[in-house]
Amino acid sequence: MAQPHTPLHEHRSVSGGIARAAVFGVSDGLVSNISLVVGFAGSGVGANVVRLAGLAGLVGGAFSMAAGEFVSVAAQNELIERELDVERRELARNPEHEQAELVAIYEAKGIERERAKLVARDIMRRPDMALLVHAREELGIDPDDLASPFRTALFSFIAFALGALLPVLPWFVAKGHGATVASILIGICAAAAVGSFIGRLAERHILKGALRQVAFLVVACSATYLVGTALGVTVS
Repeated sequence: MAQPHTPLHEHRSVSGGIARAAVFGVSDGLVSNISLVVGFAGSGVGANVVRLAGLAGLVGGAFSMAAGEFVSVAAQNELIERELDVERRELARNPEHEQAELVAIYEAKGIERERAKLVARDIMRRPDMALLVHAREELGIDPDDLASPFRTALFSFIAFALGALLPVLPWFVAKGHGATVASILIGICAAAAVGSFIGRLAERHILKGALRQVAFLVVACSATYLVGTALGVTVS
């Protein structure tokens, strides 16, 4: 009796949009809100104004991120469903043509023509399998692995809020230069952690990933701080 095939290695799930939404949400929330906080701090306003600006940026940014992700994923899924409907109609109307397309695809991958014909014929016997294979081979999509707009939006909201909250925390217990430095230090540590996580997840250079994220944050903070200092806005 043939033994079931046991894979020698495992792959992480890198599709579905959740991992991307979480990482991007934390990074975006951190960079955008620390830039906002540092920019207001540089203008010389009071700690209460900085706190208000940080919390407003957190709430507004989180909702904006979630809405953007929801619309983006939903629109992508609708486009995919439209293409699947087209493919489904073609399979019903022109099965011979669709089978010939499969044969051509498999031949292009190095399978002998006669064997490709046999494989394509077996696949075309089951309409559900034929649609799945055509979607993967011809369109490059997996109908069984579409991202959920709601879940992606929820993860984006939570991730952005977490990232955006970090640079605001010092302003609840301190003010002025001390709170500004604390926000920047927290931001640098969090950015390095995000970059390191991305590097580890992708099995790339961890230090390089950390330094890249920190560089983005430092540039953004420097720009907004200089703007705030140059304007010198005072709120009475």
